[in-house]
Amino acid sequence: MAARLYTATIFALYQLTLLAGIVLLPVAMVTERFGVRLPVDRAVEGLNEAYEQSRE
Repeated sequence: MAARLYTATIFALYQLTLLAGIVLLPVAMVTERFGVRLPVDRAVEGLNEAYEQSRE
């Protein structure tokens, strides 16, 4: 039961991170012009790896 809850939580966080990345895309494009990069891609990749490992 705890493993299922963990997997569901990781999946929900992964989906929310994807949504945040989509919403923040215009902000990321503007900040990149000033040399500041938002680390949304690392968050998405990390949660994707955690989700993949929880399904094994």
